[in-house]
Parts: sequence; C-alpha cells; structure tokens
Amino acid sequence: MIHTTLIDAETLATVLDDCVIVDCRHDLMDPTAGPRGYAEGHIPRAWFMHQDTDLAGPKNGRNGRHPLPDRAVMRRRLEAIGLSDAKQLVVYDVQGGMFAVRLWWLARWLGHRAVAVLDGGLPAWANAGFPVTRAAPQPPAAPGKLSERPSLAGAVDAAAVLANLDTRERLLVDARSPERYRGETEPLDPVAGHIPGAINRPFQQNLRPDGRFKPAEVLRQEFAALLGERSPRQVVHQCGSGVTGCHNLLAMELAGLAGSSLYPGSWSEWCADPARPMATGSEP
Repeated sequence: MIHTTLIDAETLATVLDDCVIVDCRHDLMDPTAGPRGYAEGHIPRAWFMHQDTDLAGPKNGRNGRHPLPDRAVMRRRLEAIGLSDAKQLVVYDVQGGMFAVRLWWLARWLGHRAVAVLDGGLPAWANAGFPVTRAAPQPPAAPGKLSERPSLAGAVDAAAVLANLDTRERLLVDARSPERYRGETEPLDPVAGHIPGAINRPFQQNLRPDGRFKPAEVLRQEFAALLGERSPRQVVHQCGSGVTGCHNLLAMELAGLAGSSLYPGSWSEWCADPARPMATGSEP
C-alpha cells in the first residue's frame, strides 16, 4: 500500500525500513535552526534537506525566496538518498507539516506518487514512544532511480496570475497569516500586502491543536465553503514563497478535492516587480 497524503506515526513505525525519510524542519528567520535541530535528534534513517538549498533553486532577486529547483537536479538529490519509483517517501518537520509539504509537492511535481507527510511530525512520533537518534543514516549501496514521469502537481507562473486579474477564472488562496495578508506586517519580503483577488486561508486552519491535520470530512466542508461554486481545478494556492501554500493544497487533496495548482513564486516573486498590482486590507 502506498501513502499519497498523510501517514501516521504508528504506521510509519511498521514500514520504516522500507521508506526513504526526509527531515524538512526549518525556521524562516534562522536558516541554521533546521540542521541544528536535526543534529539534536531525528527519526532513525531520516535524511535532512534544507528549504533554502536542497528544496529550492538559485535566487536572482526576481524569482522569489524559494524558486523551484531544476527538475533533473531535484531528481538526482532524491536518487542520492535511495529514492526509486516504487519506494515510499515520507517527509516530516516539527511544525505541523508547515515545511514538509514543500517536498511532498516537489516529489509529486517530479511525478512520484508515493509520498506522504508524517501527520503531526516529529512530535507525534516522539509522543507515541518511538525512538529518535543523532546517528546519520547509512548511504544507500547504490542510488535510487526515478523515472522521468509526467507531473502530478499543477503549477502556474506570474504571467498566469497576472492574466487572472482580468478573467478571475481562478481563485487564488493565500496561506499566510492574516496580518501579512492584510499588509499590516511583513517580516520577510520588502513589500507588504497581497495579490489582488486572493482570499486568505492561513495554513494553520488545517490543523488540530496537537499539530495533526483535521479529519478529511472537516477539511472538505471548510474548503467547500471557501470555494463556493468553483471546482478544485480552478484554485491556485500561494503564500510567501511557495512553501506553506502546499499545506492548503495537501489539505484539499486529503479532503478529496484534488486538482488545484500552486503558484511557486508566490508573494515574494510577485512583489519583486513594482509594476505588478498589489493590495492591502482584508478584502481580496
């Protein structure tokens, strides 16, 4: 059985040796926090991948804070830790999937279906009584092999988002905090505000108090109310840099509302061009 959205700690413990596991923890304000936390303790056999380097491409000042990596480069990175077509990939962090969802989306973007986020992350694993280790994983005897497959993840660029300002054919959903969406504060990007027409659905609304995702039926009701008459394929997710937007996308997949897309550049790319329109306040 493959897992394509979430996997719980108890299930992971039974299949641990058959999975490729990646620790994706991160802190947007402190890029050293992820590697430091990983070194202090992680799930046995887990590798570490950094949001700013391993899971992103080079920045040029116009393409956002976490540009998409080159497909071939990303494929080789995953092959190097043993991922193959038939292998289950499990990703986790310590923030309710806030950062792990990026690799979940990237793997699907490469056409790899067997990828799941550990529900509740490392805290859920530890709270269930399973061990953590400081030991580095053993390199695979040989690299894995990922075939070049059609993408399972839709993506749109800034030009498509700009064109949508006139057509409004797609609904843009912003996963950032309400105060960042409204433009009241902006700790990471040079301009505060949001893309005109975008509605706000902070990714934290997908989670229960313990950091696990809400039940699928609850998420389905919430997103159905948000979408109205629109289909999932008319939805584009975004955030600050194409990371937490994936959280809303995963929540919709979990809810059975598959087919929405990601704007990977998100606000950090959008606001890098002063010619693009921007909005503030609580209205889309």
